Amino acid sequence: MKEIDKEAMEIAIEESEKNKKNDYTKGGPFGCAIVKDNKIIATGHNTVVQSKDPTAHAEINAIRKACKEIDSHDLSGCVLYTSAEPCPMCLSAIIWANIKEVYYANTKEEVDEIGFRDDDIYDYLQGKNKKFIKLKHIKSEEASEVFDEFKEIENKKMY
Repeated sequence: MKEIDKEAMEIAIEESEKNKKNDYTKGGPFGCAIVKDNKIIATGHNTVVQSKDPTAHAEINAIRKACKEIDSHDLSGCVLYTSAEPCPMCLSAIIWANIKEVYYANTKEEVDEIGFRDDDIYDYLQGKNKKFIKLKHIKSEEASEVFDEFKEIENKKMY
């Protein structure tokens, strides 16, 4: 393990303890650090309850900060360290951000043991629990037209 790996994981775990002084009433016990070129460029901890934002997970908060830090939506070349295996939402954000390397401390099974419902979402994505949420398709010509127009734009910025 490289020195930066150890340092970044220690910081992710420190971040996971930030809500401890409030008995975790402001957010869960999750923390994250993002490294680029062997330098920590962003950290974050869970602020779901405090911010009244279900997307304010440690990884999402750190990704938002890292993007501002490097002034880009693309975090290629970054490494993410987190105190727990990323939930499906965070994993999706990590993929969208082009982060290709993730290190985590606690497993998703350990996350489940402390009462978080990541497994419900993983099960849904694997087709095991289709009653978890109802998704219905409503065909729309107008929505299709927007996509058709988008296809024709030559200088669009893809991500």
